[in-house]
Amino acid sequence: MEIIISNSSDKPIYEQICLQIKSLIMDGTLSSGEALPSMRSLAKDLHISVITVQRAYEDLTRDGFIETVSGKGSFVASQNREFIQEEQLRIAEELLQKAAEIGRTHGIPYEQLANILKLFYED
Repeated sequence: MEIIISNSSDKPIYEQICLQIKSLIMDGTLSSGEALPSMRSLAKDLHISVITVQRAYEDLTRDGFIETVSGKGSFVASQNREFIQEEQLRIAEELLQKAAEIGRTHGIPYEQLANILKLFYED
């Protein structure tokens, strides 16, 4: 499993780790039941704090992507991909609803918002 951290990113390191692991799970690179590196091992490989990796793993556990078993480690959760994708769709809908409300409130045309979304999606 290869995780790449960017110090120039506006996203916190733990969030970069979460996003990359989620992506690896969603595209099938990491499969159900597969072991993740230990927190210490990943922290050492990335030259970051164990606390940062712990935060990432806690968020991944909360979101249902991984399961942690005391004394054994962290593993890709056995939940199906459809459930995870549905959860991510729900989060996207909430964010898009906020964007639509801001657009309506401030007179931003729909086409302009749609173009912005398209740019972000294709980026």
